[in-house]
Amino acid sequence: MDLHLLIDNLTNPALLFFFLGVFAVWVKSDLEIPKNSSKFISLYLLFSIGFKGGQELAHSEFTSEIYSGIILGILLALIVPIYTFFILRKKFSTENSGAIAATYGSVSAVTFITAVSFLDLEQINYGGHMVAVMALMEAPSIIIGVLLMRIFSDGKRSSKEMFGLVKHAVTNGSVLLILGSLCIGYLASDAQAAGIKPFTTDIFKGFLAVFLLDMGITSGKKIGALMKKGWFALAFAIIVPCINGCIVAYISGFFLDEVGNRFLISILAASASYIAVPAAMRIAAPKANPSLYLPMALAITFPFNITLGMPIYLYIIQHGF
Repeated sequence: MDLHLLIDNLTNPALLFFFLGVFAVWVKSDLEIPKNSSKFISLYLLFSIGFKGGQELAHSEFTSEIYSGIILGILLALIVPIYTFFILRKKFSTENSGAIAATYGSVSAVTFITAVSFLDLEQINYGGHMVAVMALMEAPSIIIGVLLMRIFSDGKRSSKEMFGLVKHAVTNGSVLLILGSLCIGYLASDAQAAGIKPFTTDIFKGFLAVFLLDMGITSGKKIGALMKKGWFALAFAIIVPCINGCIVAYISGFFLDEVGNRFLISILAASASYIAVPAAMRIAAPKANPSLYLPMALAITFPFNITLGMPIYLYIIQHGF
């Protein structure tokens, strides 16, 4: 691996704030981000990245690169939860397997946003349509996870319950905001977009740093609980996302041309949801253990991807295996 990629990533101020949050938990500091502030910052990040993606999309031609990215993203959201479900069933219950499979088939908006910041640091271009790809990958994996639980479980769900769950997945706040912001950014003129640029662009990295500080605190608190679940959960949370990211980093070259787009689809394949899926699983799988799938995604997979994963995937894209 090119060491400068790893060093640039590990010395990124936003990432260092994440480690500061973990350190604060380790030394038992009372440092914390107020819950309402944390929620506002997460909404701001989704709004900002969606709006900027819409603006970039408005200046792009609808080429095969865009269509290929969307199709590849949706296919990944369907395939990943299916194959991971059968691996997970060797150790976990059907409900836990379905919830974890949905978690790893879906995506992390914060990981995506951090990856965008990494590309900006490396001065690598990417398409605004990748925001739409991310949003479209949220719901399919939730639906697949629930269907797998329904097929392999003794309990059955009515059609009405299934429809309600699908509706919840599609209208999830993060999905709705990112798609809505994308559409608004696409419709806004350059002059109108310039009027809110100080909010959407200039303060973005500062808010990202504060949010990653909060993620570090949250991750630090959940690592201990996950350690008690045994080696399988820990290994899965690192190995499976890494394999997904590396394979997609390589095969994406057959479908996409832009390095930035290949990198983002790879990080989406490697990421795991800890916002949309847990919210849906409270309804879909009340028997599934949230202290299992949530820490796996947030305390293990998320830190791995934003520290080591991103340089690895970019290296494969630029140099191959």
